[in-house]
Parts: sequence; structure tokens; C-alpha cells
Amino acid sequence: MLLSNSHQQSAVSERNQSMHNHHTVFLAESERSERPDSFREPEKNIGVDTGGTFTDIVMRINGDLLTHKVLSTPQNPAHAVIQGVREILHLHNTDAEHLEIVHGSTVATNALLERRGARIALVTTKGFEDILEIGRQTRASLYDFFVERPAPLVPADRRFGISERTLHTGEIQTEIETTDLNALASELATLELDAIAICFLFAYVNPQNEQIVASHLAKLGIPISCSHEVLSEYREYARFSTTVANAYIRPTLERHLSTLTNSDQFPASFRLMLSNGGCVSVKNFEAAGIRTVLSGPAGGVLGAYQIAKTAGYDQIITFDMGGTSTDVSLCNNGISLTTESTISGLPIKVPLIDIHTVGAGGGSIATVDAGGALRVGPESAGADPGPICYGNSGEEITVTDANLFLGRIAATQFLGGAMSLDTDKASTYIEKFAERFGIPALQVADGILKVANAAMERAIKVISVERGFDTRDFTLVSFGGAGGLHAAFMAENLGIGTVLIPPNGGLLSAYGMLFADVVKDYSQTVLWRLRTDSEMLVGELNAGFDELLTRAENEMKAEGFLAAQLKIDRSFDMRYEGQSYELNIPYSDERRAQSNNKGSAIQPLLLESFHAAHAQRFGYARTDAPVEIVNLRLTATGETDKPPIQLLPLADADASDAFTDQNPVIFEGKALRTDFYRREMLRPGNRIAGPAIVTEFSATTVIPPNFSAVVDAYQNLILTRK
Repeated sequence: MLLSNSHQQSAVSERNQSMHNHHTVFLAESERSERPDSFREPEKNIGVDTGGTFTDIVMRINGDLLTHKVLSTPQNPAHAVIQGVREILHLHNTDAEHLEIVHGSTVATNALLERRGARIALVTTKGFEDILEIGRQTRASLYDFFVERPAPLVPADRRFGISERTLHTGEIQTEIETTDLNALASELATLELDAIAICFLFAYVNPQNEQIVASHLAKLGIPISCSHEVLSEYREYARFSTTVANAYIRPTLERHLSTLTNSDQFPASFRLMLSNGGCVSVKNFEAAGIRTVLSGPAGGVLGAYQIAKTAGYDQIITFDMGGTSTDVSLCNNGISLTTESTISGLPIKVPLIDIHTVGAGGGSIATVDAGGALRVGPESAGADPGPICYGNSGEEITVTDANLFLGRIAATQFLGGAMSLDTDKASTYIEKFAERFGIPALQVADGILKVANAAMERAIKVISVERGFDTRDFTLVSFGGAGGLHAAFMAENLGIGTVLIPPNGGLLSAYGMLFADVVKDYSQTVLWRLRTDSEMLVGELNAGFDELLTRAENEMKAEGFLAAQLKIDRSFDMRYEGQSYELNIPYSDERRAQSNNKGSAIQPLLLESFHAAHAQRFGYARTDAPVEIVNLRLTATGETDKPPIQLLPLADADASDAFTDQNPVIFEGKALRTDFYRREMLRPGNRIAGPAIVTEFSATTVIPPNFSAVVDAYQNLILTRK
């Protein structure tokens, strides 16, 4: 639950001009109870999510959860963050004292997607300057004759090789000459660089040569990213790509963070949301920039899982539909992590929540392709100019315009009534767009939504059906500003029987950040062969993890956590010998105890777990094949205080107190009389029969004719098919 009954959200019907762009900023605040003069300021927690269209703020103060929303400032996202935090504090008559902030953003992601990162150079082992260009043998579009591979982040003229060589054993075969270092530094000094990436062969075994070069180049005063610090794992291309991406986004991210820390209206100390669902102090993020690339969506998955688990749903698919994209993730009795991700064609091999993203959101633009077919996205109208119905300068039809045209959005209740949508303008442009197809405008609007739904359904199948899961076993947890408009239709097409829509779902990513623990991940490549008839010393196994544990304890101490306060999770990346991919197998404390007590008895247990995981993922297991442990992984977690999710008593089924209006809404080409309800007025136990529309400040939920809904004890809206 996001808001208690005594602090329901209401919109403030006023418009302020942003000091950093010309958009109107729409404010929202919660009713605040009277406080005595002796009231002492409590600690405050704020989650901030910077998105493409809106910047969302959720604040916990004195046991209450308060929300706020401002238009993003794409030219400098930090401005909207500062403005939003300042305004929510002002609206609730408090200040930044004792304030803790967790901030997630799309700054790093957009720098990669839009190729607006730093001017960087790559220093690598001589003869391997073109690894980024060569890439992998695998091709994403094998039969596409016109496919164009994304250009490397570092062009050939800024990739430098230096004579050095470390063997796979860690032995330094070729040491670096001082003359070569001086020549390299002189040449780099002439290039007006923003950052440098250093990636040597086998630096994950012995980083000595990388450290020597980094120390020598430090005099240039340029941020340096070393592969052994960013990703201490084998496979040159993935390690090089991840390190280069870190160097590429680091100056952009540092500028964003420095704008925040240098502002006298923003706390100098705050935490940065990471893609793995954790957070880290901004003063300690250093080379962790690449670990923020999916920080906003990660907050959404974290919040969705916490809410769903509390409500009794352990198997969920999260569906986060925002203004520019849709993010989906499968949580099977826990949040799924992966180390295999690709962003803008670039492999990024750091632990992050397993999120699949498609370019379909409320602001996705409808177009006609060269063959005359309707397409939706991935281009988006974003915050500027936004959908046509926002009344700005936009002239391209979006998914939001189509929903409004079909009557599924209440034009006068958008953002709680703080913003009225321009129905006439949207209708005019949709009718003009329909003329290109020669069919009725209603049919075109419905087609836009169905095309967008098809793209999002494919995304869900990627993380479920294609990985051996049956979507019928899961509950769809929908959030994001546009999620509730599409969730029921998605569930029906995928055979999902239940949809859970939390209150204030449009702000769930910011809310989820309040659940983020301080988390740091560590890994080390070992390449150990493991067979039932061979013996691996348990001491060697423990020694490998002990080295990672020492690093974790030292770094988490800087975050304010003692060793005894840490939760430590260990795991292996395992594969059949000769495979080019691995599966992650947990190494629980129970199994560690077994290995310490029984020595090699741990091997059959690990093999059994790996064979089972392989069979579940790929449909078969090779129990007679040799198995390798490729990487050791360790995650250190420092737990933080979490906002309570309040359980409320159930009322009766009558939802008439929340009823606001009845209007015709188009479903499958037919106009049906549809009841409209205000989400803030619904009470646990209330039931609604479709067709119905439920409006709230940050989102709208469509309940189709063949669905019904009930409000559970946590104020979640539970949709099921009739």
C-alpha cells in the first residue's frame, strides 16, 4: 500500500513554470493531519525515479507515504530531480534535515541508447585493438541482408595498443616499458578526452599491468576505468565492452550527480539505485556507473515483488509500461538476476535484474511503414512535445491519444484533475491518420493499441515461454503510468488469470526504491573442472570466496555496515565443458556447511543442481558430461529500513462511494456504457464488474467487459476474468 486512508492523494490544480524548460509542472499532494507545536522532525526517506516523461517522487515521513510528480527536464534531468524534491518538501512543510534519498535514473541508459556519452580512448594489449569491432561470432539478425551493427563506442583512431602480456596463469610474460608509457600519455594528452578505458588480456587473473598504466595516466586528470575493477571475469569482448561502456557513461553520470550534490537545495549525501535492485552511496559509486543502467526499472520490479509477495503472490510477471518503453520481468519465488544483458547492441556483463525492454509506451508514436502497415514505436513523443492530447506542439499520434479517443482515459481527471487532456485535438489528428488507411478512426485507434499490445506480449514471452515457464502459472503485476490501460488485455491474450495493480502504480518505481538495500556484487573467474569422479579441495573453494568476502567487508564498511550486519550470498556460474554460456547455481550456507563437513560430497549436490537447472532452462541435461565452475559470485547486502505495507480491514462489496460517472467506452468496436470510479475512494473489499474505468492520480485502469475487480486488504486492485 502506498498511501494510508488518512492520507489519500489529491491533486493541486495549479500550474508552475519549470525554471529549466517551458513545460507546465503539475503538483500533487496528500492531505496532511494537524501536528502539535512540539512535533519533532522525524527522519524522512525519498525515492526519486527520473523517467522519459515524468520524474516521480515518493516520500515516507512519520509513517505516511506521500507522492509527487513533475515533468522531466530532458536537457538536464537533475533539474527535475531537484525541483521535485524541493516541492514535495515544501508541500508538506518540512526540510531536507535527516533526509535519505535513493535516486534512480535513465541518465546512464540514455547516454548509451542515444550515443551521447563521453569522448573516450581505449588502451589494450597490442594486437587486440579491434576486439570491440570484431565482436562475437553470433549474429542477432542472421538473415537480414541490410542489418547494420552498432558502431563501437571507441573509433579505431582512439584505440591504442601497448606491448604487454599476462598469461592465463597470471604470470607477467611481457612487462610494460616506461618509454611506451610516456609515448602513450603524450598522445592521449592531445586528444581532448573525457575518459579512458584500460582493458588487457587476462587482467582478471593478474591486474598488475592495468594498474601500472592507470597509475601513469592518472597525471592526465581524466577518469579511468580498468577492466579488473569493472568486471573481473574472462571473455575479452564482454569484459572490454562493459568496461568501455562504463568509461563512456561515467562523465555524463558524474555531471548529473555533481549537479545534485552541488545544489544547495539537494542533500549532498544520497544513495544511487543500482540495476541489481540494491543501492550504493553516491560518494562510493566510483566505477559502478555501468551498474546503474537499469536503475529505474529495477526499482519498479523491487516494489512490485514486495507488494505482490505481501499480498500472497510469489510467482509474478512485472509489467511496467511508462511513457517511452515497457519493462517486463519474471519473478519465480524471487527476483531474477542475470549477468547477460545487451543495451543498444552492447553486451553489458554485470549483475542486474533480468528485465526485458521494448519500445512501446504511452508516448510511442504510430506510423505507416513503406509497405503501408501500421507500426507503433519504438520512437516516442517523450515529455517534449508529448502526446497530441497534452496540448503541446506534438502532431504525431501516440498510444495515449488512441486510449483517449476510445474513451479509456477520463480527459478531465488526468493527474487527478490537475491536467485536462485535449480530446478534440487528438480526435482531429487520429481521423486524419485514419484517412491514410481508408478505414474508420475507431478501428485505427483500436489497431494502434493492439499493435502495441502485441509488442509487449512478445516481450513477456521472451522472459517466460522461451525460458520454459508457463504464463498461466503467474500473476501479472501491472504498474507504470500506462500499465493499467493495457494489463487486462495482455493477461487475456497470454492466458494469465489474475492481474494485480497496486495503488499509485504510476509511481511504483520510485516507491520500490524505498525497499532497496545496500548491495554490492563481486565475481572472479576460476574455470574449475568438476566431475563426480574427481576431487576439488574444499579449502580452495572457500579460499576463493574468502578473497571476495574480504573485499566486500571492506567496501561495505564504507557504507556504514559492519561484517556481522551483512547478508552474504554465494553462487557459481556453471556449464558443461565446451559450452559458451553458463547457468548460475546458488551455494547456500547449508551446502557450505556440508562441504566443510564432508569434503568432496558437495560435488554431487552441485552437479545435481546444475543438471536440474539446465533441464528446466533448455529442456535437457547431460548427466554424463563434465561440468565446469566458471565464475565465483558473492553478493553482500546491508539491509535498510523498509516502509510498512499496511493490512486494512475489509469493507463490503459496494463500491458506489467511489463512483464518479458513466460514459460510453469503445471495446472491440462497440460503445458500452462504462462506470468510472476514483481509486482513492475505493475500500478493501469493494468489487467492480466490468466494463469499468478506475482513475487515480498517476494511472488509469481499464476493466474490460469480461473482467471483474476486487480491492484486497492491501488496497491492490485484483482483476480476474469472469
